[in-house]
Amino acid sequence: MSHLPVVTLAELKLFAAFSIFLTSYFVFAVGKFPGMKIDRPGAAIIGAVLMVAFGIVRPDAALSAIDFKTIVLLFSMMLIVATLHAAGFFDWITRWVVEHLRPKHLLPTIIFLSGLLSAFFVNDIICLAMVPFVLTATRRMRVKPLPYLLAVATASNIGSVATITGNPQNMLIGSYSGISYFAFLYHLGPVAAAGLFLDWLILAKAFPTAEVADQPPEVGTDPAPEPARLAKPAVVILMVLAGFLAGVPPAMVAAFGAAMMLITRTREPRRVYDEVDWGLLVFFAGLFVIIQGAQNAGLTSDLLRLAEPLGIQSAGVFTVVTAGLSNIVSNVPAVMLLKSMVPQFQNPHVGWLILAMASTLAGNLTITGSVANIIVVERSRNVAEIRFGDYFKVGLPVTALTLLVGSVWLWWIK
Repeated sequence: MSHLPVVTLAELKLFAAFSIFLTSYFVFAVGKFPGMKIDRPGAAIIGAVLMVAFGIVRPDAALSAIDFKTIVLLFSMMLIVATLHAAGFFDWITRWVVEHLRPKHLLPTIIFLSGLLSAFFVNDIICLAMVPFVLTATRRMRVKPLPYLLAVATASNIGSVATITGNPQNMLIGSYSGISYFAFLYHLGPVAAAGLFLDWLILAKAFPTAEVADQPPEVGTDPAPEPARLAKPAVVILMVLAGFLAGVPPAMVAAFGAAMMLITRTREPRRVYDEVDWGLLVFFAGLFVIIQGAQNAGLTSDLLRLAEPLGIQSAGVFTVVTAGLSNIVSNVPAVMLLKSMVPQFQNPHVGWLILAMASTLAGNLTITGSVANIIVVERSRNVAEIRFGDYFKVGLPVTALTLLVGSVWLWWIK
C-alpha cells in the first residue's frame, strides 16, 4: 500500500487546522454549536484535542502553549472574591446601602461600586455578587431594578479596563505584554474613571426618575454580618493590592492571597470552590492550544498579512477592528487572535493598551458583548427581564463615548 505524498499530508494538516480554528471561533461567536449541547468551553476543549490529534500541536507543546500564569491569576482571583462573598462582604454592603442611602443615590452608588470592585477583581465574578445585591436593594427601596442592573453590567466592564486583574483579557495582555500593574493602572485608570461618569450621565438620562416597583417595601430581617468575619479578608485584600502596586508578579501575589483566604477554622471550603467558574478556566486552557495550532499552521500570520492593507497599525483602525471582533467572537478569543499582531507595531506598548481598552469597552455594546453582561441578564431573569433593546439603547452610547474617550486619552498620553 503506497503512502500519501508528504505534501498531501501537509495540506491535510493545514485544512484540519483551518477547519478546527474556524469551527471553534464560530461556536465562540454564537455561544453553542447548532443542534448540539456544545458550549464555548466544550468547543475550546474539543478544538484543542483535535489540534493535538491531527498533529498540528505536539502533546508536549500543548502543555507549553497554556499560559499557566494567566490561569493561576484568574483562578486565584476567583477564590479571593468567593471568600469575600462567603464572609458576608456583599451582604454588609447591601445592608449599609439600604439603611443609609435614598433611592436617588442608588444609581451612582451601584455604578461606582461596581466599577471600583471590577477594577481590582475579575468583573465577571463581581457581577455574580452584585446582581443579588441590586435585586435586594431595589426591592427594599421599592424601585424597578432595570436601570440598576444595566448599571452593574456596563460599569463592571468599564471599571475592569483599569487594571490587569480587572478582567480575563487584561490578564492575558498583562502576561504577554510585560506591562507592570502600576503602568497599566496609570494609563487606563483615567479611562475607567471618565467612563464611569459617562455611564452615570447616560443611564440617568435614559431613566430620569426612579420608577416605583409594584411590590410593597421589604424590611430587612437578615442578621448583620459580623465585622470580625471581614477583618481577615480585608487584611489579605490590602496585602494583595499592595503587592500588585509594588510590582510583584500578579499571579504570585494572587495565589498567596487565595492561599491565605483558604486558611480557616469555620468556613466550609466547598462553598468557595462552588463559586469558581471552572468552565472559564477550561475555556482558557483549550483556547491557548487552539491559537498555538493556528500559529503553527501559519493562519495567524496569514491574517496579519491580510490586515496590513487596512492600516491596522493605526490606532483608530486597530480600535475599530478590536471592538468589532470582540463583539463577533467575544473579547477573550479576540485578544488571543490579535495578540500576535501587536509585537509588529511601531509602538507595541500603545498597541497592547489599545487592545485592552477596546476589547473591554466594546463589551458594553450588546448583551452578548461580554460574559459580564450575560451573567447579569441570566442571574436577574426570574425577577427583571432585560431585553435586547433595553440594553442596546444604553450600550450603544456608552460604548461609543467610552471608546472615543479612551482613544483620545491613549493618543494624548503615549
